[in-house]
Amino acid sequence: FTCCLPWDREVISRISEDTSVAILESAVKRREITTEPRRSDKVFRSIVSVVALSAFAILAMIGTFLALRGFQTFHSQGWHFLTGYEWEVVTDDAGKTTAKFGIGAMLVGTVLISIVALMVGVPLSILTALFLTFYAPERFKKLLVAVVDLMAAFPSILFGLWGYFVLMPMAIYWAKLLHKYLGWIPVFNVKEPFFERSPFVAGLVLAIMIIPIVTSVAREIFSQTPLDRVQAAYALGATRWSMIKTVALPFGSSGIVGGAMLGLGRAFGETVAVFTVLNIVFKANFQILFGMGGNIASMIVLKWGEASPIETKALLASGFVLFLLTLGVNAVADFIVKRALKSGK
Repeated sequence: FTCCLPWDREVISRISEDTSVAILESAVKRREITTEPRRSDKVFRSIVSVVALSAFAILAMIGTFLALRGFQTFHSQGWHFLTGYEWEVVTDDAGKTTAKFGIGAMLVGTVLISIVALMVGVPLSILTALFLTFYAPERFKKLLVAVVDLMAAFPSILFGLWGYFVLMPMAIYWAKLLHKYLGWIPVFNVKEPFFERSPFVAGLVLAIMIIPIVTSVAREIFSQTPLDRVQAAYALGATRWSMIKTVALPFGSSGIVGGAMLGLGRAFGETVAVFTVLNIVFKANFQILFGMGGNIASMIVLKWGEASPIETKALLASGFVLFLLTLGVNAVADFIVKRALKSGK
C-alpha cells in the first residue's frame, strides 16, 4: 500500500473499518429492547401473587366461618346481642331452652382496657421512638432497636405472668394513689377497696405489649423527616428538642396516629394476658380501678370449655364481632400510615 495515493489510503481505511464493524455485528447479537418480562420474573410474580391471595383467602374463610356459625345468634338476639348485658341459658322442666346473649358488658370492658393501654403505651412509645431516632448513639441504636422489636415476639402468656406476679403489686399501689387523689373523677372512684385484677392492671399489661408496634411505626416515620427541614431548624438556632417539637412531631403526627391504631387493634384482640390479670365478671364496669371486668376475647376463653351447642354459636358470633372490630381498626391504621408515608405529612 505504500504506492497508493493518499485518497486510495483513505478508501482502504474506510473499507477496513466497515469490515471490522460487520465482523463485530455478526459475532455479537444485539439485544432486543422489550417490555415483556422474563420467564423468571413471571414465575416469581406468580408465586408472590398466589401467597398474597392465599392470605386474603384464609382471612375471608375465617370471617365467613364465624359469620355462618354465628348467624343463628344474630338472627335470634338482634341488636340485643351488641347492647345487652345478659348471658344466660335457662332450661325449664319441660326441656325448653331459653337463651339471652348480650356482649355489651364485654364491649365496654374491651374499649375501657384498650383506652388505658393507649393512654399509657402511646406516650412511652413516642418517647422511645424519639430517643432511638434523634438521641441514641449509633453504637447502641441497633441493639436497642433489636430489643424493642424482640418484645413483639414474646408470647402473651409471659406478659400475663409477669403482669400477675411483678406488675400487679406495684399497680395496686398506683391504683390506691389514683383513688385517693383523683377519686372525685367517676372513673377513679371505687366504692369498695378492691384493686386487684382490675381493668387498670390489664390496661398496663396491654400498654407494655403494644409498645413495640407503636414504637416501630413511629420510629419509621421519624426517620423519614426531611433533612432540609431539620438543618433549617438548626440553622435558625433551634435546639434538638425545639427541632423535634416544630419539625419531627408535626411531620410524624399522622404516622403516630396510625401506629396507635395498630396498637389498638392488638389490644382489642389480646386474650391470654388479659385473662391472666383480670377478674372476669359479666357486668359492665366503668370504674377502671375496681377489680372486675372483662373483654370479648377473655370471655370466649372463659366460657368455651363448658359451653353448650347454642352457647358455642353465641361465642362464635362474639368472635365475629371482634374480628370485624379488629379488622376495621387495622384497615384504618394502615390507610393512615400509608398516607403519611406518601404525602410526607
